[in-house]
Amino acid sequence: MAGEMHSKTAGAGETVLEVKNLFVNFGAQEVLGGISFEIKEGETLAVIGPNGAGKTVLFRALMGLIPFDGRIKWREGIKIGYAPQKLFENSELPLTVREFFVLKSKNLFFKDRRLCDSMYHELHSVGLGPEILERQLSNLSRGQFQRALIAWAILNHPNILLFDEPTAGIDLAGEDTIYNLLYKLKKERGMTIIIISHDLNVIYRYADKVLCLNKNQLCFGEPQKSLTGEQIARLYGESAFHHHDNNHIHH
Repeated sequence: MAGEMHSKTAGAGETVLEVKNLFVNFGAQEVLGGISFEIKEGETLAVIGPNGAGKTVLFRALMGLIPFDGRIKWREGIKIGYAPQKLFENSELPLTVREFFVLKSKNLFFKDRRLCDSMYHELHSVGLGPEILERQLSNLSRGQFQRALIAWAILNHPNILLFDEPTAGIDLAGEDTIYNLLYKLKKERGMTIIIISHDLNVIYRYADKVLCLNKNQLCFGEPQKSLTGEQIARLYGESAFHHHDNNHIHH
């Protein structure tokens, strides 16, 4: 049976995404099985699980990029921004930041003044100046690249942002900066955010809900209630995490 993607109208604080009994198969291999959850407007949902658990596959299904069985229901009129983890595997593509932004727009000749103003505005919102537009993506630091990627993802003012590993390859100080930036954008714009992350301290700090995946759904709910030691052990193994007195769990 083919999956169903619907949209519905919702008011402030109501459900913007509902997933029921989602299955994804690649040939005879089941990649995701029996996934059900919902997220309300303005919430942050963290998706966690080991490598190969199906987290990025879930994102692709949510965006309608791959076949699935089950139901995905988005709020009517929703606009999605997406920032992948690995945009360029070797960062050798000879594009400037400006060209990268223009590729996302419908105006490839960059004659639209509104697009120009929007680029400046979004770069400013992530702490980058307009001079970065002329720099090549391959010459940016990892932190600068992630900021530019966030600006790129929110260029068209999405209601919901999907972010796959927003701090991959960034040091601890940079991680905190990126997550603070996402939190700031969420509060200022009322965006709903779904992130894939392995940093459980960040999840406790920023996420309203957590979805635990390892091909099947192992937990869903508030992090403080759902991320028990037993669930962490089921996800990553008994020795992968240890508890601290402050009830945080570290990798």
